[in-house]
Parts: sequence; C-alpha cells; structure tokens
Amino acid sequence: MANTAQARKRARQAETHRQRNAAQRSTLRTAMKKVLRAIRAGDKSAAAEAYKAAVPVIDRAAGKGLIHANKAARHKSRLNAHLRALA
Repeated sequence: MANTAQARKRARQAETHRQRNAAQRSTLRTAMKKVLRAIRAGDKSAAAEAYKAAVPVIDRAAGKGLIHANKAARHKSRLNAHLRALA
C-alpha cells in the first residue's frame, strides 16, 4: 500500500481515472454496437443515424487518449464500409 502522502494521492487519482476511462470505453463500445446491430438488422436509416451518433464518440475517445487516433480512424472506416455495403 502507498506509504507517502504523494503515493496515496496518486493512488486516489489512478482509481478516479480508471473509473472514468472504463465509463468512456463502455460508451464507445455501446455506440459502435448500436451501429453494427442496425447494420445486421438491415435497417439502413437507423444504421446511418447510429453511425452519425457514434463518430463523435469515437473522435472524443481518441482526443482524450483513450484509444489511438489510428484505431479511431480504423473503427470509423470499417463501420462506414459496412454501412455503404448495406445499400
């Protein structure tokens, strides 16, 4: 366990950041799953709406350093490719 005041504070901060990251990661995954669910259902309009809602969530996660920028671009590209293939 942390012995110094500085180490105790860092442990508190690490736990706060861990919980925040977990919540943001969950939001990110949920947004992407909504798009995939709509695509699998064959509902193009719902999939397009879900994609429009998911893109800012993905960009925000990349901006905060939760995921790498290239990973964000890959997710957006693949979701968009699935959406275009639905047409």
